[in-house]
Amino acid sequence: MLCKRSSLIVCGAFLFVAWNAVLIFVLLRRSPIGQEGKGMQGEPGYEEGQRGKEKGNIIQELMRVINAFETELKSQNDILHKIQLHKSLWQERKNGNTAVKSKSNVLEPAPVIIPILVIACNRVTVKRCLDKLLEHRPSAESYPIIVSQDCGHSETASVIASYGSQLTHIKQPDLSDISVPVAHRKFQGYYKISRHYHWALNQVFNSFSYSSVIVVEDDLEVAPDFFEYFTALYPILKSDPTLWCASAWNDNGREGFVDPGKSTLLYRTDFFPGLGWMLLKELWLELEPKWPASFWDDWMRHPDQRKDRSCIRPEVSRTLTFGRKGVSLGQFYDKYLRFIKLNTEFVPFTKLDLSYLEKKKYDEDFEKEVYSAPIVAMEDLKSGKLSGPGPFRVQYSSPESFKALARNLGVMDDLKSGVPRAGYRGVVSFFSRGRRIYIAPPVGWNRYDPSWS
Repeated sequence: MLCKRSSLIVCGAFLFVAWNAVLIFVLLRRSPIGQEGKGMQGEPGYEEGQRGKEKGNIIQELMRVINAFETELKSQNDILHKIQLHKSLWQERKNGNTAVKSKSNVLEPAPVIIPILVIACNRVTVKRCLDKLLEHRPSAESYPIIVSQDCGHSETASVIASYGSQLTHIKQPDLSDISVPVAHRKFQGYYKISRHYHWALNQVFNSFSYSSVIVVEDDLEVAPDFFEYFTALYPILKSDPTLWCASAWNDNGREGFVDPGKSTLLYRTDFFPGLGWMLLKELWLELEPKWPASFWDDWMRHPDQRKDRSCIRPEVSRTLTFGRKGVSLGQFYDKYLRFIKLNTEFVPFTKLDLSYLEKKKYDEDFEKEVYSAPIVAMEDLKSGKLSGPGPFRVQYSSPESFKALARNLGVMDDLKSGVPRAGYRGVVSFFSRGRRIYIAPPVGWNRYDPSWS
């Protein structure tokens, strides 16, 4: 279409020039009107003067036509230039490249803005969290930090306020106690946290009108490539309907349980990890109307919310929790969480090929990798008698056998709605004694049993 249009313009310019050339030729060849009769009042010099005057008029007309032609030619040239520019844009978009290059400049898509929402309450140690976020943040414009504070703790508020314009400080307005069932009186904190999350996420998506967010709690320290990690996963999360979040956390990411040479490795997981996670506004619009009164994270792990969707998680965690004290009273902290290995090596995720995370390809490779690994006894794994580089597989067939294997091998043994922590298709992957180990259900597994909890 563009080629046809440019050809028509060229033809039009040619016809314009040709028509005016013929007109000038006729004007020069035709006889002056004064030759057909006598000069005015019989003056013998009038005829020659009239002829000279008409020749002068023809020359003036010729100059006007030439000037008009030059103007028209310049106009047509500008139009052609614009057509070529738009043609280039169309062609590059067709080829999947939205950048438009011209002689004078380069037009690129507007950068994606991904805000960081820090959920805070009464920990003055939020400073450690904020210092690391600001230290590793590559751009204040692309990654605005919003700290949402509950609890009304003045000392914590002062710490947050000390950062001034480096962040936005918002305060949850409803600090009242929540009426809870008698059996849940000791869980009042969980109800308040759920209320705070609901309010804060509404602020991000509705009041600030952002389209995505990374949620961080006030007791998390982030890795140097935290922002790089989420920037690379944003377009994958945006385009893949089988995913509903990306997390910086590996539940079994303790020192010795991750492959130190595979800090680039990412996984799909059916378990909602939290602890530094990204979601899109579309998901919030789905979840917000039914947001729970308490225990929001376990609610997220229920099949009614997950809907067979997965998250992305890393081999080596990009967050580390330092908050032993909280509403969970240090559950899991002393045994597992304080030993989580935080990545220290910057990985340029935005420059890596992450297409292996696409579900069809990932599932094919994952199943082949797991079920081609030989089955071994747990006792042989613990004793170190196995030879070869691995990977190896240990098999479970009930919640009791899974828990026994997990405890003996040192990984987290709890199940939420039947899904093991860091699990995918029932399989938990970890590193042990320098080898990859899979705790896996039998071949042919096809669904989780929510009663396994």
